[in-house]
Amino acid sequence: MESYYEYRHLVGFEETNLVGNVYYVNYMRWQGRCREMFLRDRAPEVLADIRDDLKLFTLKCECEFFTEITAFDELSIRMRLEDLTQTQIGFAFDYVRLRDGFEELVARGRQRVACMRGPNTDTRPTRVPDALREALSRYALPSVGGGGGRGVLQGVGEG
Repeated sequence: MESYYEYRHLVGFEETNLVGNVYYVNYMRWQGRCREMFLRDRAPEVLADIRDDLKLFTLKCECEFFTEITAFDELSIRMRLEDLTQTQIGFAFDYVRLRDGFEELVARGRQRVACMRGPNTDTRPTRVPDALREALSRYALPSVGGGGGRGVLQGVGEG
């Protein structure tokens, strides 16, 4: 079982501020990009569902920064499943700088997404598609779906 889905990124000058540090909003962009690449690589059938009427609404997004990164830093953005209810998904992200064979955790983020269906004027919560549940199950944090809990991998409970 894989412990995380990985998206690799090389930081460019356009992602830095005048001082040379990465501008904070880019961490949020990388979360979204990691999530998109996950769908492309691990759950392509969900992309067809999105083209139809499935919507993935980002409800919450956060990031805690531990150290600065700059242009040409190589990053591994590692996504894990934090929790899963009938209609919502919680993701956890580790931002790891890769340098000279060493890894350094530079930031940690979280994101909460709701699955919705319907026209924009009447969008309603819907169950997380089975194909997405299955693809995400490989990347669950150890506490997700563990004994004695809500059984979140089975989709028990509402988000």
